[in-house]
Amino acid sequence: MVAITLPDGSVRKFDGAVTGLDIAGDISKSLAKKALAVKVDGELRDLGEPIGADASVEIVTREHEDALDIIRHDTAHLMAQAVQELYPGTQVTIGPNIEDGFFYDFARDEPFSTDDLGAIEKKMAELVDKDLPTRKEVWDRDAAIKHFNDIGEKYKAEIIADLPEDEEIKVYFHGDWHDLCRGPHLPSTKHIGKAFKLMKVAGAYWRGDHRNAVLHRIYGTAWANEKDLKAYLTRLEEAEKRDHRKLGREMDLFHFQQEAQGSVFWHPKGYLVWRQLEAYIRRQLDGDGYVEVKTPQLLDSVFWEQSGHWAKFRENMFIVPDEIPSTEDEAPVLSGKADLMALKPMNCPAHVQIFKQGIKSYRDLPIRMAEFGCCHRNEAHGALHGLMRVRQMTQDDAHIFCREDQITDETQRFLSLFARVYEDMGMTEINYKLATRPEQRAGDDATWDRAEKALADALTAGGLDFEYAEGEGAFYGPKLEFHLTDAIGRTWQAGTYQLDYVLPERLDATYVDESGARQRPVMLHRAVFGTFERFIGLLIEHYAGRLPLWLSPVQVVVTTITSAADDYAREVAASLRAKGLRVDLDVRSEKINYKVREHSHAKIPVIAVVGAKEAEEGAVSLRRLGSKDQQTMTLEGAAATLADEALAPDLKRV
Repeated sequence: MVAITLPDGSVRKFDGAVTGLDIAGDISKSLAKKALAVKVDGELRDLGEPIGADASVEIVTREHEDALDIIRHDTAHLMAQAVQELYPGTQVTIGPNIEDGFFYDFARDEPFSTDDLGAIEKKMAELVDKDLPTRKEVWDRDAAIKHFNDIGEKYKAEIIADLPEDEEIKVYFHGDWHDLCRGPHLPSTKHIGKAFKLMKVAGAYWRGDHRNAVLHRIYGTAWANEKDLKAYLTRLEEAEKRDHRKLGREMDLFHFQQEAQGSVFWHPKGYLVWRQLEAYIRRQLDGDGYVEVKTPQLLDSVFWEQSGHWAKFRENMFIVPDEIPSTEDEAPVLSGKADLMALKPMNCPAHVQIFKQGIKSYRDLPIRMAEFGCCHRNEAHGALHGLMRVRQMTQDDAHIFCREDQITDETQRFLSLFARVYEDMGMTEINYKLATRPEQRAGDDATWDRAEKALADALTAGGLDFEYAEGEGAFYGPKLEFHLTDAIGRTWQAGTYQLDYVLPERLDATYVDESGARQRPVMLHRAVFGTFERFIGLLIEHYAGRLPLWLSPVQVVVTTITSAADDYAREVAASLRAKGLRVDLDVRSEKINYKVREHSHAKIPVIAVVGAKEAEEGAVSLRRLGSKDQQTMTLEGAAATLADEALAPDLKRV
């Protein structure tokens, strides 16, 4: 007798082994028709796989949270099958799921082009219509290697040879076509549906190694239904319009060059945005009890060895030889020992050095130490992505040195600061995650228990809902993750908060407790924006370039309808500048509609239009970005109104 416990707590008993399809049919015929897979004691399995012991079971339908991954996995197989039918002799390699879709890498002499994608999609739809049944077979390892070598699939044979000795060799058939795969899969191709689209082609090295053969990759997306697919494609179109790299060029904010890959050339307008953000966050830190410091760009390798970064992070660091003259008269040469320095990839070891200057008492804690620290990380060329992934970055970084009994209070304090800042930035939808101990970690379990509880207590005390990200903490301590949702529903991870018992010990940081004994402080690593570069990129895309008035590099353009109003336009511009507004003047002889379109395209928030009538009445006509309406006000009233609107959110609260 096999007892099956369903999600509602009810139990159904069967005489012997039972499949997920049997269980679904026992519940209702309609559920059996909709069933895609089964979840047994939390593990996804094929719908037809026997369950021979008591278990908790969920029937996975299209609406289930795990269904989309299976659908995408099957769609990857479907694409590979279509490719091999259309282009005989093509070898398949690997085809995993990725965010929002999947890809498959193929080995063939001729690369794919985007022109091929339509034919492949058409063939995929035909295979769906054929309703090809899926079945799984478990093969002997040597027989599997021989089979795939015999049919010319040398990459599959290599994958099998490299699998652990105790791993089952599973081969899934969709009709006669088959592939090595862990599964699970849908019962037949019909269940995939047609809510898929192939997106682009690219090249990729076999196993990501540039010394290996170049493969040909096809990316695709797949969804549970046509509505979700259409929404995703619409979101992509909107994201393309909001691409910060495109808008950065159009708004004259920044640029990149081949000669300085991963580093940003900030133009005057872009750096104005930076300066406004820096001034804003500095005011928040000053009001929250932080002290600001400045530390060196280059530090001796000894610090990175002591901190543990040299062993774990060296490949991502820019290493610099420290040249020491052999004599006063000779040119600098390397000394006999390996004198190496590194451009700092993070600020933490340097902040510990400042903390260690002088004796610290328990009464001095917490010490909140902030720095707008410029850091360098040797990111791979292929990973660089505009402002979002750079090699030179500036963090709004800080480290809080505190006693263990202060962790919860300091965490609550930071969470309050974080929420206030992002509300000011117009991003209020925040999901909180607590990332817990990874498999490889420093410290004992008791320490981790205390650390994780302190962070959980702070989240709970702040009334914040959160979920656990099991095993995703840093090696030295748990961390909080902040996932923000932007204007078009995309999720970004911004800011950081990490609890660290390890670095103070590695770098020998201590304070004196009430009894006069030396104790290790706890170190809280935290950033609100994360990096200025990435955060500015995020803001540009969130607002589609239409930055709030207080952040806009040019807040107002004063422009004329007729040249007779040129002198008055200069007077208006001077009056607005006197109120602290950032103002451009446009007295070109172009038609007013042309000038309005041009300044709107440049995302100028306010266009102040003046003509003969406005000059005579001492007025201005204001046009707001995105609105066709025009508001006529006195110059004095307009200057006061705009100056108030242009205040940063925190200054409006004063």
